[in-house]
Amino acid sequence: MRPLSTVIKTLAVLDALASSPRGMRLPEVAAAMSLSRPTAYQRLLTLIEAGWVEQDEDMRYRLSMHACRFAAAALEQADLGARVQPVLEALVHQVKETASVAVLDRGVPFVVARVDSESLLRAEQKIGTTFELEGSASGRILTAFADQSTLARLHESGAKLASEDVLSEARAKGYAISSGYTHSGVVAIAAPIFDIHGKCFATLSLVMPETRFELEKFRQPLLDAAAEITSIQQGGPSVR
Repeated sequence: MRPLSTVIKTLAVLDALASSPRGMRLPEVAAAMSLSRPTAYQRLLTLIEAGWVEQDEDMRYRLSMHACRFAAAALEQADLGARVQPVLEALVHQVKETASVAVLDRGVPFVVARVDSESLLRAEQKIGTTFELEGSASGRILTAFADQSTLARLHESGAKLASEDVLSEARAKGYAISSGYTHSGVVAIAAPIFDIHGKCFATLSLVMPETRFELEKFRQPLLDAAAEITSIQQGGPSVR
């Protein structure tokens, strides 16, 4: 059986809206998706009727809060919800820097959980923030530890990946550091999180101003916390 192409095309509007922090007007949606305005409007109307999209007083279309319920459910079903939060909080308390969990979705790493540091000077990583595969610490880990089918999809999509030397080093060390050119003045270090099948499906990272980065200070706490989340994923207890 084939997937319903009309449904896939309609749901693609959600991705377009999610890329805008303020929502989008009809002409913007149509242009972003290379659609005629009537076609774009029909898809938006369908999503409004289904409860996924709403229109504000400025005539902008935006995701409704309905999406939050599904996002929360997805995190819980992946055990990235309430059970993981204490690990993130403990890590941030220990190292005094922002911690986040990122996953790979449609070839793009993005933040699904985070705990901010209390420092006035800190790197902001909102939930939903996306990264490059090549230069980000999380992108490098998700690529370095990806299975063959995931790698094949990334190559087929034309995704730009870090060099094999960089990826081999990440596999050998068990962590990766961001390139520094994607976000000037900010450094991130990330480690893999594995599921019950031993597949790397997420990363745990610490992000901070470059002036505060000390590898020896952050490496082991990060690796320990990533190992604890992996244990939770694999059915083991948390040590917190």
